[in-house]
Amino acid sequence: MQLNYNFAFFDEGSKREIRRATLKAIAIPGYQVPFASREMPIARGWGTGGLQLTLSLIGKNDILKVIDQGSDESVNAVNIKKLVSDTTGIEVTDETERATIIQSRHRIPEVSLTNEQILVLQVPLPEPLRLYEPSEFETKRLHAEKEYSGAWVMLFEQIMKYGTTATNADHPVMVQDRYVMAPSPIPRFDNQKIHRSEALILLGAGREKKIYAVPPYTDVESLAFEDFPFEVESFDNHCCHLCGSTGVFMDELFDNESGETYYQCNDTSYCLSQMNDGGGRNEQL
Repeated sequence: MQLNYNFAFFDEGSKREIRRATLKAIAIPGYQVPFASREMPIARGWGTGGLQLTLSLIGKNDILKVIDQGSDESVNAVNIKKLVSDTTGIEVTDETERATIIQSRHRIPEVSLTNEQILVLQVPLPEPLRLYEPSEFETKRLHAEKEYSGAWVMLFEQIMKYGTTATNADHPVMVQDRYVMAPSPIPRFDNQKIHRSEALILLGAGREKKIYAVPPYTDVESLAFEDFPFEVESFDNHCCHLCGSTGVFMDELFDNESGETYYQCNDTSYCLSQMNDGGGRNEQL
C-alpha cells in the first residue's frame, strides 16, 4: 500500500537539489560536495545520506535492493526498504543481479555490478583526513593543495606500532590520482571492487551533509607503501560451511555446542544463490 506522500517522500525541489549535488560529485570523482541534508523519518547515523540519494534518484521502473553488513534482512535494511516501497510502490528484491539501485551499509555485493546499476553507500564519516585534522577549513585546504602527508604519516605510525596498517575498514583510497577518499566502512576486501567498477558508486553522509562519487571505470587505488603493499582480509583454506564458496568475504563464527569455528558467506543473498545453484554442501553442516 502506497502512503499519501509525494513520490519517493521528498518534494521535487529537494530531489533537484540533491541531484545537482550528485551530478557535481560525479563530475569531480572523490570530491566531497556539500548539500542541504533533509530531515528524515529515521535518525541520522542510520543511513540518511544514502537514503536521500536513493529517494532522489529512484524512478517508477527501478528495482531496489538494500543490504546492511551483508544481510538483506537486518532491521536497518528492512525499514529502509519499507519506507522506499511505501512511498514509491516500486519492486524490491534480494537478488543483486535484478536490482537497478543497491543501497548498502558496510559491504559491496559479491556479484560483480554492471553499468546499468547504481550502488549507494551509506557513510558515517566522509572526511578521510578527520582523524588527524579536526578543522573543516583545513581539510578543504589540504584537499585543494593535494597535501596528504598526514594520511601517509598515519599509516606509517600504524606500521611502526603494529607491523602493518591497522585500518580494518574504511581504508583510504586515492581516486583518479587526485583526491584521497573515504570508501565508507567497507572491509579492505571490498576496496578492490571500487577500482574501475562498471557501476556508478555514490556515497552519502546525511549527518555530515556530504555527497561524493566514483563514476564507472574510475581508477581507485588503496593507499599503501611500496615495501608494505595493501593487503585484504585472507580466507585462504576456508570455504563457506553452507554453500562451499571460496574467494569471498566471510564471517568467522563459533559453535558453542561443538566448540568449533566455521566460516560463512557474509553476503547472505550470494550465499543463498550459490546454494540454489549448486545445492549447497552436506546437510549435516
